[in-house]
Amino acid sequence: MTAGTTLRGSEGIPTIALLIESSRASGRALLCGIAKCVHHHGPFSIYWEPGGLEKAWPKLRALDVDGIILRDVDKLQEVMNLEIPAVVVGHSKREISGLVNVVTDSAAIGRMAAEYLLQCGFKHFAFCGFENTPWSDLRWKSFCHNIREAGFHAHHYTMQTSSAHEWRKERRRLEAWIQSLPKPVGLMACNDDCGQQVIEVCKLVRLTIPDTVGVLGADNDEVVCGLTEPPMSSVAINFERAGYEAALVLFRLLRGERRVQTKIMVSAAHVVARRSTDIVAVSDPRVARAVQFIRDHARENLMVRDVAQAVGLSRRSLEKQFRQELRSSIHAYIRQVRTDRIARLLVETELPVGRIAEDMGFPDIQHFARYFRSGKGTSPLAYRKRQGRHAA
Repeated sequence: MTAGTTLRGSEGIPTIALLIESSRASGRALLCGIAKCVHHHGPFSIYWEPGGLEKAWPKLRALDVDGIILRDVDKLQEVMNLEIPAVVVGHSKREISGLVNVVTDSAAIGRMAAEYLLQCGFKHFAFCGFENTPWSDLRWKSFCHNIREAGFHAHHYTMQTSSAHEWRKERRRLEAWIQSLPKPVGLMACNDDCGQQVIEVCKLVRLTIPDTVGVLGADNDEVVCGLTEPPMSSVAINFERAGYEAALVLFRLLRGERRVQTKIMVSAAHVVARRSTDIVAVSDPRVARAVQFIRDHARENLMVRDVAQAVGLSRRSLEKQFRQELRSSIHAYIRQVRTDRIARLLVETELPVGRIAEDMGFPDIQHFARYFRSGKGTSPLAYRKRQGRHAA
């Protein structure tokens, strides 16, 4: 749409079609982000079809919409032929030339998952993904790269996206693969749906979670994660922020702006830890106690000597054992755990930065900001702005 184009909606109010499903947390979060943007920048008239394009297509032309946000479905070319501003949310395809694309940062998701499972102390790793799925492939490549950088090997299994009729055969193949893995193993599933299937298969072959297999999903769909027993840990992905930014770009296109961003990245926020990874997978019980002590006291201004005293070893002896098991110094591990805790508080709460600094045991906000920057490469305020659910 160019400047001066007459809007099709009544009384000049733009009509926006949202062809995004609500059956999963990612879709609902996208819709929440869009809704917040509509409230800030409206008025807009919204047509929403929960079933997506397939159900909306017969009446889409009759609706005479001005813009559209939709999943990357088979009829994308027909949508492009409408010649209206469009934002496409990636799922089954790669980026679509000529449209604004919402793309999940799969490389960051894979990296975050690898770092988290390494932090749990695993020395064996695996990834379960879907065939012919670009974002699953990217998460695997990133996960594998980061595991190799740490000096380990990652096993890989591709689950066929077959019909329910074929699930019995697929389940047997998945059972055989999981049983063949060295144990204990930290396993990343490409998303929560895949992780839920992995956990169910583990139960069928009597592999305990997390003691034998620690399972980490992605998307942090609380319904899916809660359906598993034990509840599944997952990488939280900021779909709400992406929905806000997608709507904002569409609104700018409707106003006739031409220079807008053509790619909106859905960022990985943090790992939401649940019981499926509640384990310290190290052979040395003293190191295990040290790791648990650090996790339990992450809000305190811990020193290495505090950890050594709690375990009952000299600092030198514990440091040696700690490096052998986790390939990290005690000091670096404390910093990583505390920085991750701060990041989660910044994203998941609206607490003032000064209050978070106080709660985490820092003497002043300047010390707090330097500490966080050394771990995340940015200031606490910048991190909250970038990873927060919607734009300020």
